[in-house]
Amino acid sequence: MKAHIITVYLIFLTLSIFAQNKEADKILGVWLNEEKDGKVEIYKKAGKYFGKIVYSKDSPNGYDRENPKPKLRNRKIVGLEILTNFEYNGVVWEDGKIYDPKSGNTYSCKMTLENSKTLNIRGFVGFSLLGRTTIWTRSTK
Repeated sequence: MKAHIITVYLIFLTLSIFAQNKEADKILGVWLNEEKDGKVEIYKKAGKYFGKIVYSKDSPNGYDRENPKPKLRNRKIVGLEILTNFEYNGVVWEDGKIYDPKSGNTYSCKMTLENSKTLNIRGFVGFSLLGRTTIWTRSTK
C-alpha cells in the first residue's frame, strides 16, 4: 500500500512539473517592442529564459555605442542578448536583467504574460515599485 501511495505521489509530481514547464514556455518566441522598432526572440537555455535582438529598425547594422564599457561598444545590436537569467515562479518570470542598448543601462527586470499576445516587461532599480513597464506584443513574423 505504501509503495502505491509513493507511486501516485511521484506521478502527480511529474505531471505538476510538466504543467509548470508548459506554462513557463508560453513566453518563448519573437516579441515586438512597444516602440515597434525592434524584435526580441525569447528562448530557453539551461532552464532559464533569455532574449536577444533579432531585428532593429533604427540600427540593423548598428553597434552597441551607448555601452558604458568601451570594449563592448563594437558589438552589433542585432544578436545582442538583452534579457538574461529569468526564472519562472509559477506566475511571473523574475530575477532577470534587461539591457537597454539605447541608453547603455542594465536594470533588474520581471516579465508577466498578460495573454498569449501581450508581455509586460518591468525594468527597475532596487524595488519593482521604482521602475517602468513596457508592453511587448507577439510578433507574427
